[in-house]
Amino acid sequence: MKDKLTIIKVGGGILNDQNIFEKFLFNFSKINGKKLLIHGGGIIASNLLIKLGISPKLVKGRRITDKKTLEVAIMTYAGLINKTIVSKLQKHNCNSIGISGVDCNLILSKKRKVKDIDYGLVGDIEEVNGGFIKTLLCSNITPVVCSLSHDGNGQILNTNADSIASHISIEMSNYYNVSLKYCLDKSGVLIDQNKTSSLLKNINLSYYKELVEKEIIIDGMIPKLDNCFYALKNEVNNVSVGGHDIIKNNFTNITLD
Repeated sequence: MKDKLTIIKVGGGILNDQNIFEKFLFNFSKINGKKLLIHGGGIIASNLLIKLGISPKLVKGRRITDKKTLEVAIMTYAGLINKTIVSKLQKHNCNSIGISGVDCNLILSKKRKVKDIDYGLVGDIEEVNGGFIKTLLCSNITPVVCSLSHDGNGQILNTNADSIASHISIEMSNYYNVSLKYCLDKSGVLIDQNKTSSLLKNINLSYYKELVEKEIIIDGMIPKLDNCFYALKNEVNNVSVGGHDIIKNNFTNITLD
């Protein structure tokens, strides 16, 4: 029987709230067994861009990344956020290492092709070095992965953290029984975005498509849930979406049918 691996992706809404951020990392550190944390930080990056006089550009929840935006993303994701997370996990006796998709060839991507929209220096994942992650986990080190990848030719690429979580979970399913959780600033998938009581306990693929058609699920939640279903279709054991409180575990369970 495969050992259990818990993979958690945390969003910028949690990272941007100091109190929630601290509680989340404390709870993460208490998860039993092998675990891995993947983070974005788009809100923090956008705030820094605005301070630098650069207008952030997003289309349907996905960022347009020019050269200056990429430079800010590298500083924010691989630097400020990543190392802050690692330092706080060390405080909670969770021995961890901060890495990006560039390190040890972890995530190889190709620059997204221009179709209707030119996303710029954005990577679509082609390959994940699961053996490297397994080596860290077997050494009782918790990887903290930020949302950058590379093309193998010296170009760093901004890469959607939800996609990274999905692809890493799929790759690590070759070695472990993987539980993937997406943590965001909402309680999970809500029918009414202003009412926590409208939380869905379960959502399957057909119901998801129906909610997208009705424009109940919109914007950034669409690529997030697309990645949830992609992971399930590719043998990830279970996937859920919820808030910052991992202990209570009041998450929306994602199922194919």
